[in-house]
Amino acid sequence: MKHFVSRLALASALGVAGFAAQAQTDITVALQLEPPHLDPTSAAAGAIDSVLYSNVFEGLTRFMGDGSVVAGLASGWEISEDGLTYTFTLRDGVTFHDGSTMDAEDVKFSLDRARAEDSVNAQKALFAGITDVSVTDASTVVVTLSEPNGNFLFNMAWGDAVIVAPESIEGIKQTPIGTGAFKFVSWTQGDKIELARNADYWGEAPALETATFKFISDPTAAFAAVMAEDVDVFSGFPAPENLPQFEADPRFQVLVGSTEGETILSTNNKQPPFDNVKVREALAHAIDRQAIVDGAMFGYGTPIGTHFAPHNPAYVDLKANSSYDPEKAKELLAEAGFADGFETTLHLPPPSYARRGGEIIAAQLAEVGIKAEITNVEWAQWLETVFRGKNFGLTIVSHTEPMDIGIYANPDYYFQYDNPKFQELMTTLNATSDPEARTALMGDAQKMISGDYVNGYLFQLAALSVAKAGVQGLWTNAPTQATDLTGVSWAN
Repeated sequence: MKHFVSRLALASALGVAGFAAQAQTDITVALQLEPPHLDPTSAAAGAIDSVLYSNVFEGLTRFMGDGSVVAGLASGWEISEDGLTYTFTLRDGVTFHDGSTMDAEDVKFSLDRARAEDSVNAQKALFAGITDVSVTDASTVVVTLSEPNGNFLFNMAWGDAVIVAPESIEGIKQTPIGTGAFKFVSWTQGDKIELARNADYWGEAPALETATFKFISDPTAAFAAVMAEDVDVFSGFPAPENLPQFEADPRFQVLVGSTEGETILSTNNKQPPFDNVKVREALAHAIDRQAIVDGAMFGYGTPIGTHFAPHNPAYVDLKANSSYDPEKAKELLAEAGFADGFETTLHLPPPSYARRGGEIIAAQLAEVGIKAEITNVEWAQWLETVFRGKNFGLTIVSHTEPMDIGIYANPDYYFQYDNPKFQELMTTLNATSDPEARTALMGDAQKMISGDYVNGYLFQLAALSVAKAGVQGLWTNAPTQATDLTGVSWAN
């Protein structure tokens, strides 16, 4: 009998060991923000890319975790000597998730749709230099530019430039159909989005079979969900004060990296009194950036003085332009005719950096006589009221798009900065390919918007994520707003 029990125990142990060797193939990722809809080509919400970039939708090129740009749906390209013509060769055998073939006609449709007069693409400026998109054959598409653009392949890697099919556009906001390694399965609004591995994927098959994105907006609930192991990963963890607790717990790993997210006190440059540069300068000197980083982000984040990522080699440190100086702020307000201050609105979307940072900023502004009435808004409401409606005085938002200083060349962009000299500078930059010349021009651009005090430049958002110890392949840094699961797996 003993012998039988021993064999049974051994078999049982072997069974457990065999089971343990089978790596887990599902994952649950929590995010703080739920997308307003699921079309990355028609909204400014980074939350869409957080779920769908690279997982469901792909572009001609794509970002890797280190920020490099590599081939995506295009296997290669040739650039004409004058820099005006890009001939893309598309990969063979690529299909959309509905089984239809992805070919040059889909690329033409996607780029023409993005640059059309009635386009609602949030980054329409990326496509403004395209004068023609023509199809040579099913696997070859030629893009013609009005002038050389050293950023063109970089621009094509944005989530706003993914390739979509005309047949799926009507339902894309609820049922996204892309070419990526994962297919969309379902969206339970207010709760979760489910994806499943695409068996017909053209590239390397992902290790994961299924992925669930759960939306947990409240920082306290976020902490509870991770601690209870209800989720495997929390990307963009919203309660940085809890990170030391996770770092000390062997069940978890904490990833701290950098993002492209310039977090700014966005200012409506056309709404009085912010149409007065002295008022905007006063605003800049009323803000204690380090106090915001410490108070809202518990020290995670890098103070900035312009709209540019500090980790970029072309970054210019301009924090001194907007150093914390409440007395100078009061003097500037008096010179502008507001010795007694004024009232304005401060719209705060859900992220912790905005809600927590907004309370601190409102208190700092009150010290110099600016009374900012706080209005907490959900993301869809922010897009409608602030981004599209431009009905705001101040707001706080992190611009997570990569190297996006070009938005300041668009006078219709929500903060409504209209400077022909800056627009000319951006035109010159786009037409310049020499690296040294581009670095100098990017420096000039940073200095111009800093000197014009277009917005209150606060800090570069840190990439903060918590994951179970066995998860591997997550991006540490965030070169674009994405939770790329194509290379994620579980350790055996």
